[in-house]
Amino acid sequence: VIGSARRRLLLSLFRCDDFDILDALAAALQRGVKVEVLVTSRAKGWTKRLRELWGVLEGMGAKLYRSSDPVVKYHAKYIVADDGPALVASLNFTRKCFTSTVDFVLTTRDPVVVGGLRRLFVADSRKPEPARAASFGRRLIVGPEHARREFTRLLKGARRSIDIVDPKLTDPAILDLLKVRRKGGVAVTVLGRERLGGLTPHGKMLIVDGAVAVVGSMSLSALSLDFRREAAVIVRDRAVVGEMRRVLERLAARTPAGPGKPVK
Repeated sequence: VIGSARRRLLLSLFRCDDFDILDALAAALQRGVKVEVLVTSRAKGWTKRLRELWGVLEGMGAKLYRSSDPVVKYHAKYIVADDGPALVASLNFTRKCFTSTVDFVLTTRDPVVVGGLRRLFVADSRKPEPARAASFGRRLIVGPEHARREFTRLLKGARRSIDIVDPKLTDPAILDLLKVRRKGGVAVTVLGRERLGGLTPHGKMLIVDGAVAVVGSMSLSALSLDFRREAAVIVRDRAVVGEMRRVLERLAARTPAGPGKPVK
């Protein structure tokens, strides 16, 4: 996605230490691409490394915006190249996430998603405060504004099955809702903190009825749903959701407990 940019590249970063990513950004700048990067102002254990990252990016010639909201922690991970493609991820752009964690990345040229992410980037890079109530398109879930409402709506709408990959699923209201749905006959399966084939669980994915899926940075925890800038994409394309379902089934087969943990 970075390599495809010819005019403008927008990046939303939480953590980044991967040299291939940084080299790709440097190459984009060298070919005349305007690179704009929105970064978090705080990440646990990364105080020094964030300052180093800011210095590297500005030294390359990238335009840097630092999220400074005192309440909402910046955690979204996405990239937009020109008018598309766009990339939305659960992973950080780090060596660890590229090599050692279970994570998910979705790329798309859908103008609804591309346009929504561009509006989100502009809103969050404004000073002194980011916009709070903008519309970002029907396929984007933007937290904290829309996260709890949209995930609750999707879970309540399930008729047959709910499949979740989320190592941080802890929100009391969401857990209660999952129990209610299971008692109502919906099959609820969660892949949580279990190691998957030697990899560390980190990514988040939701599939409802095998027909609707969500991929992005937000977890079903109170902090993520209510107090963090997050971004996720709703997927309804049958072929893509089917592929995601097969990935989930392969992950479930690699858990120590077997085919996934039901919510009781």
